[in-house]
Amino acid sequence: MSKQIIDPIQLRHGAKLTNRLVLSPMYTFSGLEGGFVSDDTLRYYGARSQAASLLITEFHYVSSSGGPCYQTGYPVQLGIYSDDHIEGERKLATALQKDGNKAILQLHHGGIAASGRALKGEEVLAPSALDFSFLPYPVRELTDEEILEIIKDFGRAVKRAVQAGFSGVEIHGANHYLLQQFFSSTSNVRQDRWGGTLEKRMAFPLAVVEEVKRAAAMYAPEDFIIGYRISPDEIHEDQVGYTYEEAKLLVKEIVKHELDYIHLSLLGGYASKPAGSDKSYADHFKEVMDEQTKLITIGGVFSQEDAEAAIEDTAADLVAIGRGTLIDPLFGYKIQTGQGAEIVHEISPEQLKNSQLTPGLLEVFSRKDSGGLPPLPGHDSITHLHTGKYGDEGQ
Repeated sequence: MSKQIIDPIQLRHGAKLTNRLVLSPMYTFSGLEGGFVSDDTLRYYGARSQAASLLITEFHYVSSSGGPCYQTGYPVQLGIYSDDHIEGERKLATALQKDGNKAILQLHHGGIAASGRALKGEEVLAPSALDFSFLPYPVRELTDEEILEIIKDFGRAVKRAVQAGFSGVEIHGANHYLLQQFFSSTSNVRQDRWGGTLEKRMAFPLAVVEEVKRAAAMYAPEDFIIGYRISPDEIHEDQVGYTYEEAKLLVKEIVKHELDYIHLSLLGGYASKPAGSDKSYADHFKEVMDEQTKLITIGGVFSQEDAEAAIEDTAADLVAIGRGTLIDPLFGYKIQTGQGAEIVHEISPEQLKNSQLTPGLLEVFSRKDSGGLPPLPGHDSITHLHTGKYGDEGQ
C-alpha cells in the first residue's frame, strides 16, 4: 500500500503523530537579549500549532558559548543554556501543543557561527583554530575540558526541555554548526580523540547523542522524542568537508542509539540527489536506517501535491515544510481536514495578516535579497513593506 500524507505515524518510543507532516525548524528573528522568548515568538508559534503533527522549534543554543548566531541588528537567537529560560520555553511549548500536536525543541551550539559573541568582544570557539576567510573574527580551538562541558550542556538542555513540557528534542547536527564542524575535515584538523580520522571526527556528535539519550532516560517520559538533523554532505566546489557516503556512516552509528528520527537538511529540495547518483539523498540515507527510525525529508513543498510527492517519490517517512508554513500557518490543518486545495501558496500583503510573521521575519523576507534566504513565492509583492528598522535600509 502506498504511503499517504495523512497516515498516522507511531514513533519508536510510543509517541503518536496524526500525519506525516513536520514544521521545519526556522529562525524567527524574535529573541530578546540573552536568548529569551518574546511575545512575537509566542504569537508566531501559536499561529502554527496546527501547521503539522510534529512541530520543531528554531535552534536554541545550549551553552553560553554557543550563540547567539544572528544577523547583525536583528532580534537574537533563542537560548536554552540556563534555567532562567525555562519559563519562556514553557509558554512556547504550550503555544505549540495547544491543539494536540507534538512540540520538539531543537538543541544547538553555533561554534564558529556564534557571531553575537564576536560582536561583544568574546571568544568564538571552534574544533580547530583555523583562519576562516568568510569570518570577520578569529576563533579559538576548544580544549578537551570545554568539549566535555558542552556535551554535558546538551544533557542539561534536555532536562530543561522536559521541565518546559516539550514532547522531545532534536539535535542540530547540520548547517555548518558545531556538530557538523567537528564532523567536517575542513573545519576539524585536530589530532586527538576528537579528530584526525573519520571515526574520530564522529566522536563529538556521537557523544552528544549519547548524552541526550542519557538525560532523556533520566528525566523524560518513555515516549519522549529524540531526533538528529544532518546536512547530507559538505561540498563547496573543490572543498570537501565530507561526502554523503561518509555522512551515511555517521547516521549508521547514530541509528544504533535508537533515536526516533533522522532529519535531512536539504538545500536542493526533497528530490535532490548527490552528484553522479540517480537516487535521492532520502533514498540513500534510508539504506542505513532500521525500520523504527523514521526519516524526514524537506524542501520545495508549498502544496498538498508537493507534500504527497515528497512522500511517494522518496523513501522518506515524513516531510518537513518550511517556507510553505511561513506563508500559510494552517498548512497541515487544511490537509488533515480535506481542505488542501485552500492552502495559500504565495505571500502577499493580504496574506501577511494570516501568516503572523514576526517583525524580524517580515523585515528579512521583504528585503530585496531576502536576507540571503530562499525568497518566499510572491516575494516582490511585499518588498515595499521593508523599513530597514534593523539597519539594512535599501537591501
